[in-house]
Amino acid sequence: AVVSTQSTGELSLPALEVVNKITASLELPPQFIQYYIRNCISSCSDIPDKNTQHRFVRLVCVFLTSLIRNRLVNVQDILIEIQAFCIEHSRIREATGLFRLLKSLDNKEAS
Repeated sequence: AVVSTQSTGELSLPALEVVNKITASLELPPQFIQYYIRNCISSCSDIPDKNTQHRFVRLVCVFLTSLIRNRLVNVQDILIEIQAFCIEHSRIREATGLFRLLKSLDNKEAS
């Protein structure tokens, strides 16, 4: 019940924290994680206040970085969406760091 509520709910720090803790302790279906990530990305674009938007972009980037580093998400399934998100928010340090992480993973797979 908590998982389904969090996947469609509004983007918030408590929601991100809950999903982060759940993904760290339970094996969630890849479709759920992909859906939640897409929801976070689109929610960031819908925030009208720039300061609030930047704060949530940073939080989402940290969340995504954690998922990727802990191998809790198959990056290839949502690579294009995450890269586009990083490029859209390239003025935010965490987005640039996430983009670099994606590129380094991409380079490792290519070699």
